[in-house]
Amino acid sequence: MLNIKNLHVKLEDEDKQILKGVDLTVPAGEVHAIMGPNGSGKSTLSYVLSGRDGYEVTEGEASLYDHDLLDMEPEERAAAGLFLAFQYPVEIPGVGNLTFLRTAVNAQRKARGEEELSSGEFLKVVREKAKALQIDAEMLKRPVNVGFSGGEKKRNEILQMAMLEPKMCILDETDSGLDVDAMRLVAEGVNALRSPERSFLVITHYQRLLNHIKPDVVHIMSNGRIIKTGGPELALEVEKNGYGDLLAEVG
Repeated sequence: MLNIKNLHVKLEDEDKQILKGVDLTVPAGEVHAIMGPNGSGKSTLSYVLSGRDGYEVTEGEASLYDHDLLDMEPEERAAAGLFLAFQYPVEIPGVGNLTFLRTAVNAQRKARGEEELSSGEFLKVVREKAKALQIDAEMLKRPVNVGFSGGEKKRNEILQMAMLEPKMCILDETDSGLDVDAMRLVAEGVNALRSPERSFLVITHYQRLLNHIKPDVVHIMSNGRIIKTGGPELALEVEKNGYGDLLAEVG
């Protein structure tokens, strides 16, 4: 599904290397978590994979199935099945949630050579998925994320994910700023989307999210590299002892 080899990335505007040889493989159907101290490169990895400006890949490769991600525009990556849920979802005043969703869904269908959804078909699907995610119908009529609480913004992103049906979902600290109830609802939405054809890369600081979204594999990232990989017990170890012991192991 996702294959990253020896990925080195620096900031475009300054000679600062952030990723220093990331190797990562996420097979289809698996949920992988990346944890690590602040400044380890976790969010940078998600930005580079999704095609955000401001970063320069100096070495290495990243592919989604047989697509060379680094050679594609952001919208091409999205149409190929990549989805990034932001740590801080942006507000888009003046653009209705339903209009935004329908435009995004049909743009991707068109890019893949599929037939676009009619208004009726789209409304039927979006109402079903919103109901499953406990999203109020009124929320669908509002401008994208405007006036939404932190939990509503994150659930709105899970709704976008449910509508776009991506193959590879990257969640960048999606638990950031959420209370326990909001986090549970978001996690339930993610779990409902788990399937043998869909993979997740969950970037988080905290074990508590992983209590709700059970990962198959946990990676620890530090100083621009993945320094250790293990099962869910690795996240529990970090929660209990912090990163100090793991960082000492790799010097």
